Amino acid sequence: HRRFDYRPKTDPYCQARYTFCPTGSAIPLMKEKDVIEVYRLQAPVWEFKYGDLLGHLKIMHDAVGFRSSLTGKNYTMEWYELFQLGNCTFPHLRPGMDAPFWCNQGAACFYEGIDDAHWKENGTLVLVTTISGTMFNEMAKWVKYDNETGIYYETWTVQANPDKQSIVWFDSYECSKFILRTYQKLADLGAVFNKIQTNYTSIILFSGEPIYLGNETSIFGPLGNKTLAAAIRDFYYPFKPHQTIREFFVDLLKIIDRVILNHQFYLFYNLEYWFLPMKSPYLKIIYEEVPLPHGSKTSFGL
Repeated sequence: HRRFDYRPKTDPYCQARYTFCPTGSAIPLMKEKDVIEVYRLQAPVWEFKYGDLLGHLKIMHDAVGFRSSLTGKNYTMEWYELFQLGNCTFPHLRPGMDAPFWCNQGAACFYEGIDDAHWKENGTLVLVTTISGTMFNEMAKWVKYDNETGIYYETWTVQANPDKQSIVWFDSYECSKFILRTYQKLADLGAVFNKIQTNYTSIILFSGEPIYLGNETSIFGPLGNKTLAAAIRDFYYPFKPHQTIREFFVDLLKIIDRVILNHQFYLFYNLEYWFLPMKSPYLKIIYEEVPLPHGSKTSFGL
């Protein structure tokens, strides 16, 4: 997944039904001698609105929690879509604009407090490691870098087949990947993780070798490929980015229908378009184990 030099301003056309990071705050500077507990947090997507509905499908949202021993304060850190999942998965077809219009930024959110009931009721709240204040502060610098350079949410993982050893053509870039990157950074700083099972959700498309099509300018610009531009617009037409979960899953059913009937998918990844020659089983939602990491340094003795 490509890194960018800076985060562009969001277009006012992009509107969220639920405000991104409403109580967000800056990451505090911890005292070096502080001992900070790190918690794995996981709950069904949109649990605040639909309870455990998506938990039954193992469509989960991931976050990480911290507790300072010196102050007793708790904090939550997560990464998610600025304009909800539908906007990251499907573009808008705006009148008077040839190119599909994407509202697909994602970002980190940090705020004080851990909503114990939210994470415990249908999900997970479990201690995974303990770190020093120094390690926390180094992690905070990395989060700033990661957040400023990894800016676009990507819903889909694309693989050649369902085997664990399968070629991964494109990797997703969503909440769980941020948590995995954070854990790896803490491990590299010296954190030693508890031996517990950790599972994550992936939405996988299965495709033969992807075919590169071009970027927005080369396809939709004045010298672009009008036939290809029309085919991409036609593909995305049924999948309008809605904000409600019910409409999102209606769109998902439409896309499954198209993918299976026509064996085709147009993917927008790193600001470029690719054609995916789809193959069975086409699409799968999996919930599989990704072990907690080992670091490249020795433990700080915590």
